Amino acid sequence: MFLQLFHSNLLNSWKQTANKEDLMKNYLCILAVLFLSAQAPGLYAAEKGDTLTHPPCVEGEIPHYIAYQTAVKPQIDGCLDEYVWQNAPRSPRFRDLIYGKETIHDTRAAVLWDDEYLYIAYWIEEPDLQATLTERDAPIYQNNDVEFFIAGQDAYYEFEINAFGTIYEVLFLWDEAYKAGSYDTIEGLGEGEPGKQVFNGVGYKAHPRGLRTGFFKWDFPGLKSAVYMDGTINDSSDRDRGWTVELALPWKGMEVLAMGDKRSFPPQDHDVWRMDFSRFNQYKEAAPSDDPGGWAWSPHGVWDSHVPECFTYIHFSLDDVQTQ
Repeated sequence: MFLQLFHSNLLNSWKQTANKEDLMKNYLCILAVLFLSAQAPGLYAAEKGDTLTHPPCVEGEIPHYIAYQTAVKPQIDGCLDEYVWQNAPRSPRFRDLIYGKETIHDTRAAVLWDDEYLYIAYWIEEPDLQATLTERDAPIYQNNDVEFFIAGQDAYYEFEINAFGTIYEVLFLWDEAYKAGSYDTIEGLGEGEPGKQVFNGVGYKAHPRGLRTGFFKWDFPGLKSAVYMDGTINDSSDRDRGWTVELALPWKGMEVLAMGDKRSFPPQDHDVWRMDFSRFNQYKEAAPSDDPGGWAWSPHGVWDSHVPECFTYIHFSLDDVQTQ
């Protein structure tokens, strides 16, 4: 309850102050102080990648972001030169997924929304654009990629895309809720569904909710995605600038994510959802760096993106991005 009131006060103050950057910095500092003593064991775990502590990240260090509405729908072409994206607040530079350290290339993300879609954008610095996979649902994480996760109470969705624009997507349901919440009765999520596999995370096997089931043939209804490359792909003889990614996810496709707690979709003013934004690279910073090749807006403390408790807090605002 305290955090809800605190978040509400932040949003009210956000509307009234002109110095929004300082307000957000102060807010995050206060959160860090409030949670640091309670999360001290978790802090050590985050630094060491210890899988015995839950969550492996530090609550007070999880980012908070205000997602504004847009009255003007962006054209989903991957080119983020439209005013709404130029005016949308961008995330800080992504950090090392495990240790939270600075990364060698800049990566940022932004979120917008309207009554029909959730919009996501990525700016990815990439001096040598590379990709090989062109078949949908190929293991895109084997290329350089960016990834997006969005979580409900009992389920979460994973999206990956490479510089070719090839996508990979999976819907995950926690096993404890699969039948208890009647998810098994939903078309496409039944017991005998092709692509249904048991899943226990990647590098973090200590999640208290236990196993989950992945539906690897599930497609997000109405998803739109696009990539724009600023450079020449698969040509190491020149230097590229990077690439940008643009997504539009219809709210009506999030019914399964909203079922567990009956949340509103589209969200209401001040509603909070959890989302994760990351980048994975086949190259790593040269030794003696311990760069694992995975970078994120919200570091997880472990080599695993599948920890919803470490996802960024996205606060939805009815204010239009063009007024900011």
